[in-house]
Amino acid sequence: MATLNDFGYVQAVFKNLKKVTDEQGDNIKSAAALMADAIEQDRLIHVYGGGGHTTLVMGEMFFRAGGLSNINPLMETGLSVFNQALKYLELERCVNYGRSILKYYDLQQGDLMILFHNIGINAATIDAAMEAKESGVKIIAVSSSYWQNEMPSDHFIRHPSGKNLFDLADVCIDDYNPVGDAVVEVPGCEAPIGPVSNLVDFAIAHLLEIECVRQCVERGIEPPVWNSANAPGGDEKNRRYVEKYKPRVKSL
Repeated sequence: MATLNDFGYVQAVFKNLKKVTDEQGDNIKSAAALMADAIEQDRLIHVYGGGGHTTLVMGEMFFRAGGLSNINPLMETGLSVFNQALKYLELERCVNYGRSILKYYDLQQGDLMILFHNIGINAATIDAAMEAKESGVKIIAVSSSYWQNEMPSDHFIRHPSGKNLFDLADVCIDDYNPVGDAVVEVPGCEAPIGPVSNLVDFAIAHLLEIECVRQCVERGIEPPVWNSANAPGGDEKNRRYVEKYKPRVKSL
């Protein structure tokens, strides 16, 4: 069997992930402590993606085998890749759109929100963070310092305030995703290919949940975790969490 030439893609993903685990461990532990606090206080953990492919991480954390049952995705199809591409691109750059999404979900003081946005500067991200902060919601931000620091201060996709997501968060987790996202160059193809951001952010989402569950066990709290609904007995094991969270999680 011929060896597949991935042009360094897998190694680039692993290198990015290793940098996260080597350098962001303390931030992940701090964020997980806030998540464990939310579980201990019987609060939902709200998750928001600031547009495009960063919205996919909400799906990765929501109703997921081995994932937390109290995850509340702040779903907005208009910002997702399942909206027409050029339409979501305009909407994620639209000022106050992110605020309207947060207002609809009616987050309360003392709530917790994990906000994913690889770039961390667009209107839908910054407005959502501002609305949350003004409402007394704690924010865990997962984003790239490279994008936030290297994009020109006057670039048109920036929020009018000029703020970066990390300026507004209580805990910041750097995903180190590079500007442009794609990391592979294939001779003969001018455009770089092989984006890494979703793979890295999905991994961070699961690292947060793993550390949260560890801390819950350490505190003597039973963490609410979904079993696979498709495995034998899964529906029966999940029933108590469906009954508990269906009245509170709009997407269930």
